[in-house]
Amino acid sequence: MFADRPQTQERLERELIIWLTTVRPNGQPQTSAVWFIVDDGEFLIYSKPSVAKVDNIAANPKVALNLDGNGMGGDIVTVEGSARIVPGHVPADQMPKFVAKYADRISRNGWTPASFAADYSVPIRVNVTRARAW
Repeated sequence: MFADRPQTQERLERELIIWLTTVRPNGQPQTSAVWFIVDDGEFLIYSKPSVAKVDNIAANPKVALNLDGNGMGGDIVTVEGSARIVPGHVPADQMPKFVAKYADRISRNGWTPASFAADYSVPIRVNVTRARAW
């Protein structure tokens, strides 16, 4: 995805939060902070089932993802893509990369990997159609 920008690839592995923007049926963008990993060249996000972002993606798969910048207009990462809900996908607690990345946060929030996976049971995969970094 960012093969020519190793520092951006590293940020995608390190950063805990990415901003996911979906589109409501009335056309209004809706942005949510989400946990994520990059898996097989796609973004993998787990969501609670009864939230607007899941309904939004079902109605319109076009999404954007953004990392926070450095506070001075640099280190910007923006991604556009097509999201899909993946029934039957491996749950979060069975994704070693996801569990390793968020183990501390899962524990701090009073979850176990299994209870997190039960609460955030909707896997969302985002296929990247455009990615920019500067």
